Amino acid sequence: MEHRPDPDELLKRAQAEEQAAKRGKLKIFLGYAAGVGKTYAMLEAAHQRKIQGIDVVVGYVETHKRAETEGLVEGLDVLPRKQVEYHNVTLPEMDVDAVIQRRPTIVLVDEFAHTNAPGSRHPKRYLDVEEILDAGIDVYTTLNIQHLESLNDIVAQVTGVIVRETVPDRVIDEASEIEVIDLPPDELMMRLKEGKVYVPEQASRAIDKFFRKGNLTALREMSLRRAAERVDDQMRSYMQTRAIQGPWAATERLLVCVSPSPLSERLVRSARRLADELNAEWLTVYVETPQFASMSYDKRDRVAKILQLAEDLGARSYTLSSSGSIESTSQVVIDFAHKNNVTKIIAGKPLRPRWQELLRGSLVDNLIHKSGDIDIYVVTSSDAPSFPADESPLRLHSPLQNYVWSLFLVIAATAAGFLFGGRIEPTNLVMVYLLSVVIAAIYLGRGPAVLASLLGVLSFDFLFVTPYFTFAVSDTQYIITFIGLFLVGMVISQLAARATEQAKAAQQREGETAELYDLSRDLAASGDIDSILNFLRKHVEKTFDRTVAVLLPEDDRLVTRILSTNLELGDEEVAVADWVYRHGEPAGRHTNTLPAAQLRYLPLKTARGVVGVVGVGKPSTSDRDLTSAQRRLMEAFANQGAQAIERARLADQTRDIALLQTTEKLQNALLNSISHDLRTPLVSITGALTSLDEQAENLNDENRRSLVGTAREEAERLNRLVGNLLSMTRIESGAIKLHNDPGDIQDVIGTALEQLGKRVADHEITVNIPDDFPLVPMDFTLIVQVIVNLLENAVKYSPKDSLIEVSASLADKKARLQIADRGVGIPADDLNRIFDKFYRVQRPESVSGTGLGLSISKGIVEAHHGTIYAHSRDGGGTIVSVELPLDGKQEEGQ
Repeated sequence: MEHRPDPDELLKRAQAEEQAAKRGKLKIFLGYAAGVGKTYAMLEAAHQRKIQGIDVVVGYVETHKRAETEGLVEGLDVLPRKQVEYHNVTLPEMDVDAVIQRRPTIVLVDEFAHTNAPGSRHPKRYLDVEEILDAGIDVYTTLNIQHLESLNDIVAQVTGVIVRETVPDRVIDEASEIEVIDLPPDELMMRLKEGKVYVPEQASRAIDKFFRKGNLTALREMSLRRAAERVDDQMRSYMQTRAIQGPWAATERLLVCVSPSPLSERLVRSARRLADELNAEWLTVYVETPQFASMSYDKRDRVAKILQLAEDLGARSYTLSSSGSIESTSQVVIDFAHKNNVTKIIAGKPLRPRWQELLRGSLVDNLIHKSGDIDIYVVTSSDAPSFPADESPLRLHSPLQNYVWSLFLVIAATAAGFLFGGRIEPTNLVMVYLLSVVIAAIYLGRGPAVLASLLGVLSFDFLFVTPYFTFAVSDTQYIITFIGLFLVGMVISQLAARATEQAKAAQQREGETAELYDLSRDLAASGDIDSILNFLRKHVEKTFDRTVAVLLPEDDRLVTRILSTNLELGDEEVAVADWVYRHGEPAGRHTNTLPAAQLRYLPLKTARGVVGVVGVGKPSTSDRDLTSAQRRLMEAFANQGAQAIERARLADQTRDIALLQTTEKLQNALLNSISHDLRTPLVSITGALTSLDEQAENLNDENRRSLVGTAREEAERLNRLVGNLLSMTRIESGAIKLHNDPGDIQDVIGTALEQLGKRVADHEITVNIPDDFPLVPMDFTLIVQVIVNLLENAVKYSPKDSLIEVSASLADKKARLQIADRGVGIPADDLNRIFDKFYRVQRPESVSGTGLGLSISKGIVEAHHGTIYAHSRDGGGTIVSVELPLDGKQEEGQ
């Protein structure tokens, strides 16, 4: 049977190779302890690459003043280090920006797991390396096996030393090449005795405990085994993509259940190691119960960090919900496992004492009973069962005053018993105590309700059961009553308290949903970006009680568009926001990138890319980070805001496109009109000149004068058309400059009539201007052009021999000029549009023109801070009015 490569595997591999081609390659020199020669081997490899003509630079190499190491650094281009100030101490760190700007082929970065100085862009050096790789630069780096996150607990167990600086296992998985630097433990210990291994002073005692032959042998095995696993993964991938037959194991999928318990970190690391051994995908799940709403901030933060640790180690994390009971929680986990084809579930051994498991039930036992064909792995801890301070069973789960109120409820129930004690049977008083338990459970919480149940039993026995004032019981039937009262009280307290917790959780979810709905509704009703940003700021401030900043790109740089009151963003904060915009990843406060920033910045992402950045500050009453639920809600807010911003921009683009289409239509109409209006006088001029040239001998003086006159008139017409086009261009570009001087309106009318000449010969024109009419501040030439355009327009649309009246009057410190005709008039719907560019009233009869005259007139009048308008005339015709201010005010620069 022919075996063909798996198409899905081929596609997955092709996509991975395409992505890897854009990214730099990472080579890790892996050792099992300090002193095995990792840095030395890295520098030797760098010199070999340099001999091959490859551009190699040193980004950061720690020589520890060893002569042989410093000798290898010589000859390589060393980039200057970045100096970071912290508590008046200058700490050298790798300058990531300098590396990216230099853009070498290979950069050397020593101590991959190093923790950067506070104030650096990233808290860990491996994050600096990832940014360099994303820029397409290859990296050589060094790493010891004990710094691998999944092996952290095993290393601590073997060596007794807890390693604080760790890197996620995915960096090993993503490395293009791993070179194991090996040295026998005996030789390494000899190097340590000879002083050839650098040991920090503050770690000297730990090193004495660390450098033992047994420890070194175990660490050496770990490094070799991890490298072998990597080679095995590469070989398996090669064989699968090429359809090479092999003993492929069945596909496994692991699920690890985590909680706020300290054991959860070990669970996550164990799951990672098991997933590596089985070559399996693994998931992490946290089941959120109603108690989560009342859980302390530290516990919620612990859950968030555990889920983040799982993601760093390569898992996919999920948060589920249950009603809070052990039964419900185990069923939620099993249902999720079946839905996602999980084959193995990893859970932690309960840390609670056995008596609590018997009372409350065990999640592990429930999972085993319901697992069916799913394997259950239980991870134990060498520590004895214990509780953190906030998880101790003796801790008060409610405020102390609630327990005091619970005591008062029992006292009230006892008082009621004394009041009715002689009238009813003592056993009936049990109901009164049960009532106090219910009230305590509903209003005071689970702990006060349990206290009320216990005190109720004791009070009933001591005060109302013979013999009185002693806990002795003469009638054994009361023992059943006591047990029943206590158990029923406990059950009622548990049920009532759980119902209250579920109601609070439901209210919290309802509040989050309502906030998200209100934001969506407000954003949907917003038509512009400014209102969208205002609504986003208002809702974030209201929901999270935090300051907000929103930055949007303008001209390829981020600009602050909106800020909360009393919030200021310096250049450093804007630089952080710009990093988020460029990379599309969160950064700033409580993140792994630029954590010293004042705000936590989130990218406003859509399917089309990043449209902006939103920054969220700290709350006004504390310095705490957002909880996991708040982060999810904030991300939902950011997504809604990003979608709204993109929608507003698309609407603006749509309007711009519509405007361009309209402009294109107008341009086509203009070209058609101008081509006709230009062609007509040109044809007449060409015809007249041709006749004068070709038939000069046959023409008498009268014909010559007629042809010359025709050519002159058509040339003047052409000149007016070109003048109108130039005037419109000047008005639209704002290049028109006014030269205001007091002018006589009578002179303006006379000059305009003189320019019109024969064009008004077929009409009777009357001028009515008072003799005492004041001088008007104006640009004489431009106002003459306005009157010429208005009179010419009146002539065009008025019958021959009709009367055109020109008058002037004063109104509200303005000079008003009116030109009235008895023409065809203008429809009421078109009165406000006739001053638009290229607009012409549609009429059955065709009248030549470009539709620019009135538009030019409007531009000139408005430049004088005047107004121009038209209205219909009684008895037919149109009156066009021009009003100019008598004080002559004008804007600066006009």
